[in-house]
Amino acid sequence: MIKPLFQRVVVGYNGSRSSLHTVLYAILMAKVYKCAVKVVSVVDIASIKYLTLQKFMVSQEGESIAKSLESDSEKNLDYVTDLAKSKGVKIETEIRKGAVWSEIITAADEFKADLILLGGAKNLDHLSSLSRDVISSQDSEIIGSAHCSVMVVREPYVEQKFKLV
Repeated sequence: MIKPLFQRVVVGYNGSRSSLHTVLYAILMAKVYKCAVKVVSVVDIASIKYLTLQKFMVSQEGESIAKSLESDSEKNLDYVTDLAKSKGVKIETEIRKGAVWSEIITAADEFKADLILLGGAKNLDHLSSLSRDVISSQDSEIIGSAHCSVMVVREPYVEQKFKLV
């Protein structure tokens, strides 16, 4: 018998609509395909350190922002855990600190993931060019450096499908 293409899936979640859609997709995958899912939220300490070193903020401000981001991550992961429970699916969650792309890859390696899911925001026009560049850069780094397959989720009706299952 052939081994399934994926048994362990990692999803990065940052609270955005696109990443929420990706988490919903992963929960549906877990329900349908019986795969294990781990949702990872990364507190981007690397960017905070960079901004502090460049004198865009003082270190106390950076520490305050990091604590706030960690608190947001905890709430976000509690929310997705509840979503998974609502579908009878158990997921793992983890908060990591560092560069987003690096931590997602490390989490996938440690989880022995077969697949990393990324959110595929179709329209980034509402974001500043800097934000678009950061998102592109992080996704490119994950795609180029991952040791497993990477899939971009662009399911327009995932919320409706989630409600039906």
